[in-house]
Amino acid sequence: MDKNTSSKQGFWSRRRILGVTAAGALVFFVVGIIFWGGFNTAMEATNSTEFCIGCHEMKNNVYEEYKPTIHYTNRTGVRAGCPDCHVPRPWVHKIIRKIKASRELFYWATGKIDTPEKFDEHRLGLAKSVWGAMKNTDSRECRNCHNFESMNPEFQKPRARKQHLNSFETGQTCIDCHKGIAHHDVRDQLNDEELEALEAPNPKFIKPIPKEYLEGLARAEAKEAAVVAKQKADTEAIVKRAVDAAKAEAKAEAESKEAAVSTNSPAQSSNINVDWNKAGTTDITVFYPGTASMEWVLGRKHGGKRAFTKGDRCVECHDKETAAIGDLIVSGESKKVEEPNLIPGKRGSIPVEINTTYDDENLYLRFSWTDGDHAPAPFVEGGKMDPENPMKLAFMLATDEVEYADRAGCWGTCHADADEMPFAPEDQVLKDSELAARLDLSSGVTKYLKESRSKIELKGRKGKALGGWDKLKAEGDITAAMAANQYMDLVRYKSGSDETEDGQILAERSMHGGQGAEVEASMKAGTWSVVIKRKLKSDKPGDVNIEPGKQYNFGFAIHDDFTGGRYHHVSLGYKLALDDAEAEINAVKQ
Repeated sequence: MDKNTSSKQGFWSRRRILGVTAAGALVFFVVGIIFWGGFNTAMEATNSTEFCIGCHEMKNNVYEEYKPTIHYTNRTGVRAGCPDCHVPRPWVHKIIRKIKASRELFYWATGKIDTPEKFDEHRLGLAKSVWGAMKNTDSRECRNCHNFESMNPEFQKPRARKQHLNSFETGQTCIDCHKGIAHHDVRDQLNDEELEALEAPNPKFIKPIPKEYLEGLARAEAKEAAVVAKQKADTEAIVKRAVDAAKAEAKAEAESKEAAVSTNSPAQSSNINVDWNKAGTTDITVFYPGTASMEWVLGRKHGGKRAFTKGDRCVECHDKETAAIGDLIVSGESKKVEEPNLIPGKRGSIPVEINTTYDDENLYLRFSWTDGDHAPAPFVEGGKMDPENPMKLAFMLATDEVEYADRAGCWGTCHADADEMPFAPEDQVLKDSELAARLDLSSGVTKYLKESRSKIELKGRKGKALGGWDKLKAEGDITAAMAANQYMDLVRYKSGSDETEDGQILAERSMHGGQGAEVEASMKAGTWSVVIKRKLKSDKPGDVNIEPGKQYNFGFAIHDDFTGGRYHHVSLGYKLALDDAEAEINAVKQ
């Protein structure tokens, strides 16, 4: 055999990289493909909802919670399964998540969470782990399907638009607000420090606001402005019909008097004659609040609690959606504010036009709204809670010395333990209370301010009742609070008796007469008109003096359709001022 020929090696046996022959490399390549294919197949097999609910710990607990949510069934038919939310898509992060998930095998083997009771025992810890992971990754798994850049503000509620805009600017991420959307929410079990840390903005997540988002925001605001303009025009038309009807009636009465035999009885005239064409006009929609109280506003069920405590006003998020909120509560469909005593047919909101003007001595307010159909209350004999009064109207004024009045208006007076509210004390408890000598408890607990209490229970842990009716401060402290303007001035009108009450709220609702506001009310052509004349300045305790250059916190409520107690329609908190275009309720001088 030729020496040169015998020394030549074939292609497959020739050693190449790292001393491996071509044949060996091919074998490794084929084995690698088979291994990778098997590994990837196994990986994907464990990356499905079916695998996740293969054990009853998951199937009987979190899976059952997930099925009623929008992530399981929705109008588009797009379902987000377990891996979509809990397993990263990038390969490296996916492998890390799979390794960490091996802990769950330990839970399964030891039966640590194999019953609903055991699962609930560990639920908060498990949730905190998931929340923390999502927070650290800027809600990466949420953004597999959702992202801020693709959002269309035209299809979002006003408060959602505001919060998403805030997310761009401050670095908020999805999980900061959207906890408990697929499983039972345990956010309320976090203490304030944990919640503050978990939901704090992260400057690393700040994003530029896309042009498309700003354009959509402008379109949404234009649509809402058009709706408001139409509502205003409709309200003005209703008010005009009522005014025309009143003028026609007055003219007919005058002509009748002229035709009748003359008497010595003087003709009655109005004491509240102003030129309403010079008045400022504001349209405010009052809504049905159900059992929502100040404790609810400051509690864990209120997603805006954190923003509220930092100074955001209620109107900033809710002014344009009060009608929707009211409709949700009267229907019984609200998941946040429960209404145990539903009234079928009760309207959820009432659009009200407020005209405001003043002269050198008095403030004048005119409230106008359309009367509604009668909706009998099924829990009251005869269906009328207050059969003597078809309508009652009340408004409150306060300075910023009252905590929360600058944000919530008169809501600070409404507490969860007031009469007919969820934590109202039993009658016998009130009769036996030592406070019966200091408070009028004959009709239950009335409205009060936190400035008069040593403590207000907000969390209700260990079965504690919310509120603080029985934590009344010493008389000297309450006297000092009055001197520091820590009260709400209150004027209330009852249509049945044509009675006007004036007073204030601090330790309780005290209707003592005050400066004596004048009220003229009528119902013409299906429209109520309530005109109030109130002095700008008073030396009576409990009265708020109104001066130019200052803004005052304002809220009002309407009891329509013979209702009483908490079954009224209420406003959010607004600002009232004299000749101040920055105030929502701007009284223009005559």
